[in-house]
Parts: sequence; C-alpha cells; structure tokens
Amino acid sequence: MVPILIMADTMMIWRMACKHLWAARKAAFGEDWGMMFRSVVLGGLAVFALASGAARAADNPADWPAGGRDQNGTYFSPLSQINASNVSRLGFAWDYDLGTRRGQEATPIVIDGTMYSSGTWGYVYALDAATGREKWRFDPEVDGQIGRNPCCDVVNRGVAVTHGKVYVASLDGKLHALDQATGKEIWSADTIVDHKLPYVSTGAPQIAGSVVVIGNAGADLDEGGVRGYVSAWDLDTGEFKWRFFTVPPSPGQPYEHPELAMADKTWDPGRAAKFKGGGTAWDGFAYDPALDLVYFGTGNVAPYDPRQLGDPNSDNLFVASILAVNARTGRLAWHYQTTPRDHWDYDSVQKLVMTDMKIGGKSRQVIMQASKNGFFYVLDRKTGELLSAKNFSYVTWATEIDMKTGRPVYNEAGDYFTGPKNVYPSWAGAHTWSPMSFSPVTGLVYIPVIDVPSVWVDLAHNGGSVKFLNGFFTANSVFADDSYDAVAMEPYFGKMPDLATLKSKRKGKLVREILRAWDPIKQKTVWEKETSFGMRNYDGGVMSTAGNLVFQGRGDGELWVYAADSGRVLAIIPTGSHIMAAPSTYEVAGEQYVAVQVGYGGTAMTVGPIPPKSAALTHENVNRIIAFKLGGGPVPFPPQRTEPPVPKPPESVADAATIHHGETKFFEQCSRCHVFGPNITPDLRRLSSETHAAFKDIVLHGERAPMGMGRFDDLISEADADAIHAYLIDQSWQAYREQEKTP
Repeated sequence: MVPILIMADTMMIWRMACKHLWAARKAAFGEDWGMMFRSVVLGGLAVFALASGAARAADNPADWPAGGRDQNGTYFSPLSQINASNVSRLGFAWDYDLGTRRGQEATPIVIDGTMYSSGTWGYVYALDAATGREKWRFDPEVDGQIGRNPCCDVVNRGVAVTHGKVYVASLDGKLHALDQATGKEIWSADTIVDHKLPYVSTGAPQIAGSVVVIGNAGADLDEGGVRGYVSAWDLDTGEFKWRFFTVPPSPGQPYEHPELAMADKTWDPGRAAKFKGGGTAWDGFAYDPALDLVYFGTGNVAPYDPRQLGDPNSDNLFVASILAVNARTGRLAWHYQTTPRDHWDYDSVQKLVMTDMKIGGKSRQVIMQASKNGFFYVLDRKTGELLSAKNFSYVTWATEIDMKTGRPVYNEAGDYFTGPKNVYPSWAGAHTWSPMSFSPVTGLVYIPVIDVPSVWVDLAHNGGSVKFLNGFFTANSVFADDSYDAVAMEPYFGKMPDLATLKSKRKGKLVREILRAWDPIKQKTVWEKETSFGMRNYDGGVMSTAGNLVFQGRGDGELWVYAADSGRVLAIIPTGSHIMAAPSTYEVAGEQYVAVQVGYGGTAMTVGPIPPKSAALTHENVNRIIAFKLGGGPVPFPPQRTEPPVPKPPESVADAATIHHGETKFFEQCSRCHVFGPNITPDLRRLSSETHAAFKDIVLHGERAPMGMGRFDDLISEADADAIHAYLIDQSWQAYREQEKTP
C-alpha cells in the first residue's frame, strides 16, 4: 500500500478533491468500480505529489490557478455555489478598465483572493478578486518596432503563476518573470532568434516541471513567414535550457537537433531559402507531470501554396501537428500530424485537454483536441497513438481520417488550385484559439464551433489584379457570409462563385457559430445551440462547472449560461461589450464569482468591419474585466459608439493609374488590418490633415510604431506609399461627397 501523508490543514482539500475525482471517474468509467477506485486513489495521490505551486493550488476549489484551471487544462471548476437552480440571479459585482481598445483573449487566474491576468502587448494586472481593486500593474515596455506586424493584433492569451512568480510573454518575444506579490521583474529573456523576421509572442507560457516553455507566431506574414520553435527557460533564473525547432532549416544548413533530419525528408530539398517553413507554436500548450512531457500544436506551413515550396505532395513535418517533447531534455517523444500537405491554414494550436477515459474497454491516458481542420482527435498522450478522429463540424476538404494510417482522405472540393473553392471549415477553423471545456461530471466537451466556410482562390492564376496578400501569401480566403460579393471582388481576385451558388450547395445555413456538447468517447454531438446568425460573430471561449453550468460569452455582448447536461438556457446577461475570451470562476470569503475579460480584437479585426450584431459596433470597445456574483445588479455599459465625420480631404493630382496601383498595394499590405468602416484600427478615409502630412513617415518609418503601426519600408517602396496615399485620398473624397449629400 502506498503511504499517504496529509497534513491536518489539507484534509478538507483532500476530501473535496476525492469527491470530485470520484464523480469524474464514475462519469468516465460507469460502474467499473475497481478501475474507478484505482483512478481516484492514484489521481488523488498525484495531486499531492506535484511540486508546482500552481498544480497544488489546483486542488483548492476556490482558486483558478492556471489558464485552463487545472493540470489537465479542462476549463472546468468544481465550485457549485452558483448552480443551475440560482444562476438566474447572477449579476454585476465589479469591473476593471484595462485602458485599451485593442482586444482581450486571456482568462483571468485567481490564487488566494488575487486575480492575475494579461492584456494587450503583454501588460500584466494583479487585482483584488473580490473588489477589482488594482494591486499592481506591469508594463513590458514593448518597442513598437519589434513585432511590428502581428498577424492578429497585439493580443495576449494569459499568464502562468507558480513558485511566487508570474510569467508572461510580451509581444516582442520577451519572457518576463515577475514577483507575484509586487509585480517587480525578477528576470526576462529574449526568446526570439531573429528580430529581422516578423516574430511575435501572443500565447500564454506553459509551466513544465522546472522550466517555463513559450512559442511564438508569425508564420502568416511577409513573403516567407518565420520558422517555428519552442523554447524552455529555468523557472527561477531565466537560464536558457533548450529549443525545439518545428521545421527543418533552409536546405544545406545544419540541423539544430536530430529530429529535424526526419522532418527534412518530408520537405522538398529544392525549396528556396526565403521560405522559412512556418509551424509556429503560438497557443495551446499542455504538460503531464507524471510523463514529464510538454505538448503543443503547430501552425500552418509558410507559404500556404505548397507548390512554391516544390513538391505539393510533401507532408512538411512538423507543421499542422501535435508534438510531445520531454520537458527536461527538449527531445521529441512523439508526433502526430493532423493535416499533412496543409494549404488551408489549418493550424493545430487549439487548446489540448488531458483526461483518462475508457476506450474499447480499456482505460487510456488521452489528450484531446478539437482541431481547426474540423476533426476531434483523441490520442494516447504517452505514445501519440491515434485512438479516434471524427469531424465535429461540417468538413469538405477531407472525407474522413483513415484510422489505419492516421491520415486524412482528401477531397477534390478542397483543391482550390483548379479554381476557387468554397471550403469547410474556413481558414479561421472549425475551432480556433478560444478555449473549449471538458466536464468530468458530464463527460462532455463543450466546443465553440465555427461552422463557416471560406472561398479559397489562387491569386497567382485566377486573373485578378492582386497577386499577393500579406497574411495569405499568393492565396486568399474570403468568408462566404451575407457580405460576400463576387462581382465586387472580381477585379481584385478574379472570377469567384456567387453567393447564390454557394448557398445552393449546402443544406441549411451557409454560416453558423455553434456551442456544441460533444461526447469524446462516442464521438458524437449530445446537444448544440446556434450562437450567431448569417455572419461571423466572434463568440467567446467556454467554461463549465460542477454546478451543472456552461458559460460562454458572445460577440453581441451577452454572457450566456446553459445547463451542462441538457443545453437548456438558464441565464443571459447583457454586458455591452464583445466577449471573445473564456470566463473563469473562483471563491473569495465564501462568495463565488465569475469573471471574464472583454473587448473586441484579435483575428476579428483582420476580416472587415465589426459584425452588425457585435456590441463593439454599438458601444465603445472599452476593454475590461467584468466580475459577476449572485444578487449582483445589471452590468454598466460602455458609452455608445459614434463615428466621427469624414473631414475634407486634401486635393490630389494623382492619375488613375497611380490610384489603381495604390489600391492594389493597399489590398496587398494594408487590408489585413484596415477596412473602410467601424473597426479597431482607424478608418483611413478619416485621416486628419496632420496625419496626411505625416503619412510617409508613419507608413515607411514607423512614426506611430508604439501604437502598433509598424514601419513597412522593407515591404513597400516610397512610390508605393505615395500611391497608397493617393488611393486613400480618392476614397476619402468619395466618402466626403456622399456624407455632404446627407441632409
């Protein structure tokens, strides 16, 4: 018998942990009592064997000590004071203004009554979790010239807390260790190997034994993207420990570690050195302390068009893959590639959730992912063996996953090199960074599903004027929602299928967002709720609790609460703020709270004006943390949003050819962030006279880099900048004249 040493002051925690473990194992194993007993006892012992302070705190039900709350990353809380019988009384407790309008994607961490979270650029906030009072704030002092061009705004997805330190990765790729009590920086490390490339860090660090692990982003940018890797640093000293590159170096260059020789066999040896390969690990880490394995998914190949890399049938390891690496040595334990030959931007960086479950009559230690490509994967987390893979959303690029080979069976409907194709899921994925939640009580995974297609087009060969798009390379992918206009796009992208044709090829609605309760063992939907209608709404991540509750925020500014077992709607709380992040819940002085970070931004800003149903369209995009409690009142709304008038533009002497060239260059380099209409970034038809005068200094020389508008002199010429300016002045005059017609 294994000896059990439990101090008296932890006996209550032990009993509560056993209670919830018992319920979880019963849900997973049914009436197999022997297996359940063994799982409860050994699982409970593992709780107390963990050395990490954050891991030990995970067994205090009052806390939310990690991004996904527990070591398994479930986004599930055992708290039940707020439950299905009383959640209708949930209301406003407090809010905290984060001082930005750029977008929030982090889930707040709470330990011993203090909340820790991160915001844009990598700011860190420590608050009193009961009142919202600020205890300290950390400014990473990011140089705007570094990480000048992040794919999806200057967002950050959270902090990690352990051993008296708070860890955050700022946008410029620096990893910071802060004193948990004061916010004072203890050490920092530059994790970027080449600042000449568009590397940035937006993901949360992962604690893995004695190291903290972080990846980076940038595989969608410039002509060749970046080369992905993850790095590990000593928790206490910041000493560099190891680095694992996810793709091989340029042909002829030495391998940094032996696994790259294996990977290189799956790449064309004649590929050009300017293509860095991609495979960035920008989110979705996990760690199993018993196996001492750190898990992470990797992003898309760079560039998207595999023909530019040589052989279009190359698998290109380790892009679009899930990897397990030894946390002590940095050596690969196993890998599984979800999307070989990816050319749809099907990253595999979605959150990874661990649990034990009974599959085929046998208990398995598994790791699960609802992948961007539309398939739900269950893998053995020790060996990487594929245990199941079914599509949890509508999929057209592949028909199935072959369980003998583990590979997708490709479908001609996804081949956009033979002509534009409307592909499900879209480049945004059937599930993206927004967290799903696994409840050990119901045994269900709650997935924020994006049942949305996008029309992929080969820009180089489809006849339009735009041949390259920063963020999509030589391809483009347009959401086929109600704003889709094939005629308007034709001059730029070539002949596109019209919306009526697209709608005729799918039964039901073309575009939906859904909250789906998924049985990971039976691989089927148990219940679902449609959350948006006709347009992308950019709904938020999910949290579940032992109170039989599932929480999800929506783009329209409402926090919805469902019964976890049935999907019955229990509460709808208007906030007036767009919600993308997943909530957390915690208890202070016997009172349970729910908190969520709100604010529109991230990927949403890259695809056009703010959706009509979004609260960010009707109210100022005030980024804040909102906390709720039973008996609270209505949430105070931000001020109503108003658009300033279009000022009279300067006169222009540019000819039609120059304006057309500027329009093309605007599409290529600027349209990823700037649109004509309400958005986070400025509507460039409304530039002031001072901004017009400084236009080239801003665009070419980074005059406003500290505000997130980096320099572009390495991507466009001075003549290009002049042409873009001429195009914007022309558009401003059109908007100004239309405005002056209005009585």
